[in-house]
Amino acid sequence: MITFSGILHRDALKQLITRWMYNAPDPSDAEILNRLVHFNSAFIRSYLPAFSEKIFGLLHDVPLKMRKATSKADLKDVIVENLPYHNPRIDAMVSAYRIDPGVYYRETPFQGILYFVEHSGGLRYIGSNRIKRSRRLAEKAARRIIDRMYIDIRKRADALARDRALHLGIPMELLITPQSEMIEEFLKAESRLLDDLKNGRPMEENHGMIIRDVAGIKVIVEDSHRQHFFDRVSETRCCDLLEREDHSGVYNAINLIIRYQPDKEELLSNPMKRQTFDFMQKWGMGPDEVRRVFRDFVLEAEESVEVEVIVCNYQEMLESEIGQSMHEERILRQRLDQQYKGQLACNIEFLMEYLFAFAESEKTELTALPIRLWDRYLPDYFDGVLKSLYDSGT
Repeated sequence: MITFSGILHRDALKQLITRWMYNAPDPSDAEILNRLVHFNSAFIRSYLPAFSEKIFGLLHDVPLKMRKATSKADLKDVIVENLPYHNPRIDAMVSAYRIDPGVYYRETPFQGILYFVEHSGGLRYIGSNRIKRSRRLAEKAARRIIDRMYIDIRKRADALARDRALHLGIPMELLITPQSEMIEEFLKAESRLLDDLKNGRPMEENHGMIIRDVAGIKVIVEDSHRQHFFDRVSETRCCDLLEREDHSGVYNAINLIIRYQPDKEELLSNPMKRQTFDFMQKWGMGPDEVRRVFRDFVLEAEESVEVEVIVCNYQEMLESEIGQSMHEERILRQRLDQQYKGQLACNIEFLMEYLFAFAESEKTELTALPIRLWDRYLPDYFDGVLKSLYDSGT
């Protein structure tokens, strides 16, 4: 159904999501999901800094300084300090931010590391890495699935219209359909898709549904140095450039997708974070067993992961954080612009949110899923289900 290319054992998660969409969870899914989420979190926290230092090292042959960030305030406050250059637009953005920082979504959670080099007696920001939060992964995955299902429903509705044109003996392009009848055909097509899900009938395989930015870095590269940077990336061991996408307009940047093959043995030699032990303890696993199972999890998985690299100059970076293409406002627009917002769309959004929330909870048993994509619910029900995940007990 959908693949997260920045994690290990991605086919296992893909299959689990598909099972849940058909309301066919396996008794072992609770433990499988727990390991997929928490062991992958531990692995990303290990490989992303190694990858980031490799990429930033292509541009800066000096020691890197790092600072952990937990909110966008941590990031936005540093990018307006010790600027590499000034112009009227940069000065206007920085001035506006300093006058009223509270309107810039400063409290947005941000799980990442900020990178600096020493310059002019202070630290100059050169980029950052970030791990996409579970809620954003759930939202993005749901949006991809909803968009594909909307296309499927449209195809089915078009087939109904073709049948009607054939019955009337006229070409499809001459068929005039009243708005009410178009809505009826769409709802009928939606109903047939829901019936396929309910009865376990396979849907059309969607090979292109890939989330490729689970882990990512943003690199500040001025225009005159970009070709040199791209050449260095292509020469870097363990890194293969898979895709390049140039954005221009309100949002300006170059997005790269890089296949990265980390040194697993080196990463496994790093100490594990306390939070991984805490999450696995609910399954009765002691520290030694967690280390052993995690090692097997990593070594038996894929050899490579995909990482997003966003390349932009300093002004473009400022625009994306405190300017006309502010990231948070782009997210809000994406939510508003979603074409299909029916009950099925709501159910998919909740199912994906529940999937990741379950892994973060203390629950160790999954006897039944609280949602079926073909049923109807009020939002109040979803709120109650999510709250119940954090009640005491299992």
